[in-house]
Amino acid sequence: MAEETTLSKDHWLSIGEIARRAGVASSALRFYEDQGLITSRRTAGNQRQYLRSTLRRIAFIQAAQRVGLALSEIRAALDSLPDDRTPTRSDWSRLSKSWRSRLDERIAELERLRDDLDGCIGCGCLSLQRCNLYNKNDRLAERGPGARILNVGIPSEL
Repeated sequence: MAEETTLSKDHWLSIGEIARRAGVASSALRFYEDQGLITSRRTAGNQRQYLRSTLRRIAFIQAAQRVGLALSEIRAALDSLPDDRTPTRSDWSRLSKSWRSRLDERIAELERLRDDLDGCIGCGCLSLQRCNLYNKNDRLAERGPGARILNVGIPSEL
């Protein structure tokens, strides 16, 4: 980071301060750093220090995880931010707008789960192998492993 050498000590926070302010464990910060999501510098005593702007990155990471983005997607988004300056509100807004379709998909998935789950609970079998409603004669096994109905919805031929 080019700006790091010109910043006063007020721009840097210890790992404990960042953890407290962000509401995450220090171990989470070390994990984020190992994954290339945030960076730190080391003091003469080998203690981690983070730029104050790291708080925004952590908030972004947490929001992205809640949306369901994979760490690789989060890293790619963070990598698109400028290196030569602190990201602006506009930079963050651009990234969050790119999540809209992902959020819409997630909402639809959750609604499908909510609407179909009561049918399974009401029937009581809770078994896709014996379920006469959604999987008569275990027909979904032919389509591969996993929760086929949850992943793609109820096939029209069932």
